[in-house]
Amino acid sequence: MSLAIFDLDNTLLRGDSDHAWGMFLVERGLVDGETYQLANERYYAQYRDGTLDIMEFLAFALAPLARVEPATLRAWHHEFMQAKIRPMITAPARALVEQHRARGDTLLIITATNRFVTAPIAREFGIENLLATDPETVDGRYTGRIDGVPCYREGKVIRLREWLALHRHTLDDSWFYSDSHNDLPLLETVTHPVAVNPDEILRATAQTRGWTVLRLE
Repeated sequence: MSLAIFDLDNTLLRGDSDHAWGMFLVERGLVDGETYQLANERYYAQYRDGTLDIMEFLAFALAPLARVEPATLRAWHHEFMQAKIRPMITAPARALVEQHRARGDTLLIITATNRFVTAPIAREFGIENLLATDPETVDGRYTGRIDGVPCYREGKVIRLREWLALHRHTLDDSWFYSDSHNDLPLLETVTHPVAVNPDEILRATAQTRGWTVLRLE
């Protein structure tokens, strides 16, 4: 049984859930609009450029979670799924997941975006296994800090190897689908790296190395 690993943002989704969550907060007046939006756009540009300071970004992204009761956050996320996420899910993305499911592969989403944002999205795809950046909680509330290793760049490889050891799985005949050059450390680790809707750096790398390039539109 093979392991099929999927990046989430701009791979299974036609957009970025982390960025979209920030825009949702701005549009609903749940954060300081102009200031938050400018920072959200700046961090997103840094991510695309490969210059993002992940700890600085996470301090920004997780701060709103610490200010709000969990029940309110869940209500916000329900609205967020309806307004932002479901329109990002395309038929080809669902078909790719179902193709691997039909083969009997183990399905895993791995994403830098935090678990609060992404866990309901993984459930939408019917994927039980999720590796995401974990926000810290104390007494049932978010603290604004992270728990463990951020699931970003080399951190994805670290988190995946921990998961493999725990679940007694291997990377034999493994697949990883991603859009971003930030995922090159993990793409270089699996048997079948696939560049999905790739950015320019990843597209060039995939062409040089003979990796499959896939468009999910």
